[in-house]
Amino acid sequence: MPVLPEIFLSIAIVGILLIDLFLSDAKRHITYGLSILAIAICAAMNWNDFAAGTTVYAFNNMFVSDPMSNLLKVFSYIAVALTLVYSRRYVIDRQMMNSHLGGEFYVLALFTLLGQMVMISANNLLIIYLGLEMMSLPLYALVALRRDNAVATEAAMKYFILGALASGFLLYGISMLYGATGSLDLTEIATAAFSGAVNKPVLIFGLVFIVCGLAFKLGAVPFHMWVPDVYQGAPTAVTLLLGGAPKIAAFAMTIRLLVEALPALIIDWQQMLTILAVLSMAIGNITAIVQTNIKRMLAYSTISQIGFVLLGVLSGVVTSADGSSNNGYGAAMFYIISYVLTTLGVFGLIMLLARAGFEADNIDDFKGLNQRSPWFALIMMIFMFSLAGVPPVVGFYAKLSVLQAVLSTGQVWLAVVAVLFSLIGAYYYLRVVKVMYFDEPIDTSPIVSTSDVRVALSLNGMAILVLGILPGPLMAACSIAIAKTLAS
Repeated sequence: MPVLPEIFLSIAIVGILLIDLFLSDAKRHITYGLSILAIAICAAMNWNDFAAGTTVYAFNNMFVSDPMSNLLKVFSYIAVALTLVYSRRYVIDRQMMNSHLGGEFYVLALFTLLGQMVMISANNLLIIYLGLEMMSLPLYALVALRRDNAVATEAAMKYFILGALASGFLLYGISMLYGATGSLDLTEIATAAFSGAVNKPVLIFGLVFIVCGLAFKLGAVPFHMWVPDVYQGAPTAVTLLLGGAPKIAAFAMTIRLLVEALPALIIDWQQMLTILAVLSMAIGNITAIVQTNIKRMLAYSTISQIGFVLLGVLSGVVTSADGSSNNGYGAAMFYIISYVLTTLGVFGLIMLLARAGFEADNIDDFKGLNQRSPWFALIMMIFMFSLAGVPPVVGFYAKLSVLQAVLSTGQVWLAVVAVLFSLIGAYYYLRVVKVMYFDEPIDTSPIVSTSDVRVALSLNGMAILVLGILPGPLMAACSIAIAKTLAS
């Protein structure tokens, strides 16, 4: 039962792939509909498990279904489903779904989702690695899906080579952990590390390589070099798939490896994360200022936002004096969810403005958007305000909750640094708002979109606003999920 959503999705992917073989281009919407349906059924299963609030282990403790994994999976489903909705017209216009390719975009997206589900629920080092590769391999193929596009092919090569390097780092770290503790099970590793009977230098050596692998998957400095090139070079639909749900899975992997498996080395990895967080916020925000390509700007923005997530993780302690879990991990979880929801909307709007033969990927392409469509200009402004951390949208509360967690640990200097870099970051987000409202439009053609995209974008924008005004329920769900998961 704990693995039912994964089993169902595996069967659904095979079924959708077979059905797609017999569909003509005109009937490709059936593949799209079935993909959304499969995701919706999985979401219902995991939401039911989350509501139950129980922790269940399967396959000799290699797989765990706990409140954190169930909640993160639900948001992964939302992210992938919205990606498919926003990308539908884009992939048809770019012939990424012609008679030669069929519905591969949808099937590979679902395979990536399956890998994320395995990663999120992994309780064993090899299962974490299995999930990571299941998620990454379809993404390499998706980045290169437009085979006639030299830029996309180059981006795929960079991503593949650097991804292989990061996997090597992670595997080497895993081998060190196994050598030091004699186990691949996260719970047994934690017990062995606390016992003091392990070789501490080997354990810390392994930790360094694991943190390097995690930093690459999250896109933290100095392992960020792939992010801007891949974000800019990949088709926008794939950039959204890359920048959305995988970040949630990478966060889950960070919690599993550092907080659950290696709490005995908390002082060591907190120091490493402090350096990664400060460098990410500094380089991400400062470099984003000079970008003219909005996808590249958002790539550097992602790097800086990951710095904030790492601040939340390094501010957490497993138990405080009263036995309750510190709010740092809950704040980091809330931050990654709100960031992913915002990113989905931004890229959805970029694809909305794009059309066959034209990529709306420069900041200048947003000039005068308010004159062309006041509603979508308002939605984009909400997203930009959220990324910048301007009240009353959810990004403000997410940043505030992380800063509160940092201050609760007494690291005032770290909170001051984070605020300063956030102020620098506000400049390039507000520049997009200025261009939309105060510049004359270069392109005056009407914005064409399907009703499902308009509804999804509107709901996405309203969700960012409502979660900012009423953040309590989601914040409480994140805190409770983390507390119950760590307690179990």
